[in-house]
Amino acid sequence: MRNAIPGLTIITLLTAAPLSAQEKPDPFLWLEEVESKRALEWVEARNAATVAELSKTPDYQPLFERVRKILDARDRIAFPSILGDRLYNFWQDAENPRGLWRRSSWESYLGGNPEWETVLDIDALARAENVPWSFGGADCLPDYSRCLVSLSRGGADAVQVREFDMQSRQFIAGGFALPEAKLSTAWVDTNTLLVGTDFGPGSMSESGYARIVKLWKRGTPLAAASTLFEAPATDMGVWAGAVETGDRVYQIVQHRPNFYEGTTYVRQDGKLVKLELPLDADPYILGDQLAVYIRSPWDVGGGKYTAGSLLATSLTDFLAGQRAFVPVLVPGPRETIQSVTTTRRHLLGSMLNNVQGVLRRYALVDGAWQFDTVPAPPMGSIGVVATSPHTDRYFFTYAGFTQPTTLYLADETGKVALVRSLPEQFDAQGLMVEQHEATSKDGTKIPFFIIHREGIAHDGTNPTLLYAYGGFEVSQTPSYSAVTGASWLERGGVYVVANIRGGGEFGPAWHRAGLKENRQRIYDDFFAVAQFLIDHGVTSPAHLGIMGGSNGGLLMGVALTQRPELFGAIVVQVPLIDMQRYHKLLAGASWMAEYGNPDIPAEWSYIAKYSPYQNVQPGMKYPRVFITTTTRDDRVHPGHARKLAAKLETLGYPLYYFENTEGGHGSGVTSEQRARAYALTYSYLWQQLKP
Repeated sequence: MRNAIPGLTIITLLTAAPLSAQEKPDPFLWLEEVESKRALEWVEARNAATVAELSKTPDYQPLFERVRKILDARDRIAFPSILGDRLYNFWQDAENPRGLWRRSSWESYLGGNPEWETVLDIDALARAENVPWSFGGADCLPDYSRCLVSLSRGGADAVQVREFDMQSRQFIAGGFALPEAKLSTAWVDTNTLLVGTDFGPGSMSESGYARIVKLWKRGTPLAAASTLFEAPATDMGVWAGAVETGDRVYQIVQHRPNFYEGTTYVRQDGKLVKLELPLDADPYILGDQLAVYIRSPWDVGGGKYTAGSLLATSLTDFLAGQRAFVPVLVPGPRETIQSVTTTRRHLLGSMLNNVQGVLRRYALVDGAWQFDTVPAPPMGSIGVVATSPHTDRYFFTYAGFTQPTTLYLADETGKVALVRSLPEQFDAQGLMVEQHEATSKDGTKIPFFIIHREGIAHDGTNPTLLYAYGGFEVSQTPSYSAVTGASWLERGGVYVVANIRGGGEFGPAWHRAGLKENRQRIYDDFFAVAQFLIDHGVTSPAHLGIMGGSNGGLLMGVALTQRPELFGAIVVQVPLIDMQRYHKLLAGASWMAEYGNPDIPAEWSYIAKYSPYQNVQPGMKYPRVFITTTTRDDRVHPGHARKLAAKLETLGYPLYYFENTEGGHGSGVTSEQRARAYALTYSYLWQQLKP
């Protein structure tokens, strides 16, 4: 999802339909009871067995130590965020595993040896309160005198919020405080907040998000806050937010009934004013300019605009009813806009051209938008790191698969200066990056990147790891992964990243081609890339491993049940697996715009064909899989991973299972936890795939 003010609309979801006669009761439903004694004992037993076996492999300890060293390295780039006249950074290392929120002056930071002042020590807070806190970010007043600090228990999406004094660096006794929930906040003024949170029974949506935004005055109980907006419980949720443009702050309410459509409201004179935009558009505010990214063709103000374009108009004129848009950026056939960010006077458009990064800086000059392009090498990604509404300076990065991430600062004129380069964290000498295309079942060309040593033999024996995601408009772009480099590439493995449909690599149409009843296209794309690697002798099924997480974990489950003969190893990370019940678990109901509603028979008919949990069969030649999740994942329910493991195990299939107790929708909170998960994963891959 883009870093935008998403537009939203209202839909009504159908009520549940009864199970069909063919469906049997789920014998592993009890594993959805996340912290029940029985379920945790089941987890503990499988964790112990997996760790006992994989930690004894010759690869495990060297991998653990190497990855832990990478994650704790002090020569990493301390990526900044701009808050007022200072630069802030969140930092974790061996001495501070839960992290330090700290700040530095611009001069000190750009001087190359920053003098950091600790603002909040998360480790000290966790020890003092005996809670495994993880830092969840901060929402600050425009003068940055006070912030609302979010604290996550074990890395979960749900956070607790406390008011924090930035001068004394202390939580404010009796200040604003919100109990743990999936919530949002925005400052109206020093004594007033917009809040979307759990206000009690009935105030949360079926997806587990707030459905009510209220206005809360300091010194009054939360229960006395006045309702500003309320959405039906069947909608995804509502969010409070704010957009600062340098000379003013717009309070907004984002109403999202489903993942891709909705409405944004701007608060003016105490009332919410709806931005009348296409339901699937993303708005951005720059000064008095309203920029709009459109996902569908739009005829407006006498103009006809193609999907994937970025348009702009005067916000004042727009709110007065005028619709005189002008194009800012109209992508070509192999281009797409990945993200839009703003400085004081500029729009920054981060783009992909054939899945390779491009960054443009746009300025409004005499009624027309003009741009300059940041120079960058091919086969890489460019990402904006930090901007501020008070300056046109911004930080951005460039990285490639073998090119360490480099941080740059662009000044007000657009001149670019190198700030820091990540030192090489793995041996990339002799590695080469290529881009190829495989042909999917319906004839669509599917690009993919392949990274390997020069002169590899095309004899089918190369241990190869294929990664993909394929959903939610998320693009897979070149990036520098020290963990993948040190754990896989440096040891002689081949690494492949596939740009299958469902992602955003070629704009909205690339994503929408795999929605709902067309989901099988995504899986066929993935199988086509795997077959290409086999047909061209890069690898063979015995040496081809695949890995994916979340929606990519669903992809792995489908690969296991549909084409197990193609793969020698499958890493299924924090996955969606039971697609008959996904919409009843945690945030699952919010993803029905992506997958469909299994309670509707016509939609279940196509979901049932690929849902991994229902398609695991006895007597198959499945490779031994490695399934991972975390107990504290409150986005994708850990029951998915648990139930897949239990079903495979009951049918007699050997497998590995590992569940971190912390980590949220990831692999851990501390570097030790993450290093252990990585070491187990890559030990498994080498054990399964090496010649």
